[in-house]
Amino acid sequence: MNAAGVRMVVTRARSRGTGASLQGGGEKAAPLRSGEAAAEGRKSYGPMKRQRKARRLSVAYEASEGEKGEGPEHLQAPSWEPQDWRQQLDNIRTMRSGKDAPVDQLGAEHCFDPSASPKVRRYQVLLSLMLSSQTKDQVTAGAMQRLRARGLTVDSILQMDDSTLGALIYPVGFWRSKVKYIKQTSEILQQRYGGDIPASVAELVALPGVGPKMAHLAMAVAWGTVSGIAVDTHVHRIANRLRWTKKATRSPEDTRRALEEWLPRELWREINGLLVGFGQQTCLPVHPRCQACLNRALCPAARGL
Repeated sequence: MNAAGVRMVVTRARSRGTGASLQGGGEKAAPLRSGEAAAEGRKSYGPMKRQRKARRLSVAYEASEGEKGEGPEHLQAPSWEPQDWRQQLDNIRTMRSGKDAPVDQLGAEHCFDPSASPKVRRYQVLLSLMLSSQTKDQVTAGAMQRLRARGLTVDSILQMDDSTLGALIYPVGFWRSKVKYIKQTSEILQQRYGGDIPASVAELVALPGVGPKMAHLAMAVAWGTVSGIAVDTHVHRIANRLRWTKKATRSPEDTRRALEEWLPRELWREINGLLVGFGQQTCLPVHPRCQACLNRALCPAARGL
């Protein structure tokens, strides 16, 4: 474990009348910035007049937040992984080779204006993700087209009254709440980020109306950084049906943590779009098309059909 990825805390029992402590640390720079190790400071003490018996040191290591999942322990083979998952994944890739699901044409990476400045494109990516919650891709794409026709920037949204914004995004799910969240988030972006969006998951999820799935997708699409697996209702459902979690999970966040424990990191970016499209076309929430699925013999949920 390197110095930039961990914080080492060394403690020594304090002797009577005298004592010494050592502390050093390193913290990884925020995403999208070049890695810089924080400067380490050390205190030195003069020699004691009397030699004392050396005391045993207690050393503890704490992974910094930016390095979680990237230390040496992550490079080791996982202690558990699902049976037949590689064959299941290859079969899903085969079934998704046509790239003709709604997410392939109308997902967040297709909703922004490619001719806009990078800062505006990133803002539009975030807005499309906020609109997509509990909403079909077709409806989200339609709302984004109407917004872009009016000039979709932080300033244009803040100058727009709530009723106009609501009419433009309707009928996305929970559109009234999203009007409020979009206005609040746009105000924060203008005041704190110069109209851009944050470049870290922690800052993104702190924005009104932005959840973990949106944050990880925003990092991947807007910033080109893989920060984690984006788990929505499709990924959550399919992972449980295939038993890609050690035990059944109750929420997308639980599923994300379970998947990240064993799924190789090089697959994290691919897995969302792959499973979302599979869930839209084959592994449906109700009446899944198991008869047409290449994983029928390998899927625990399909056995016996």
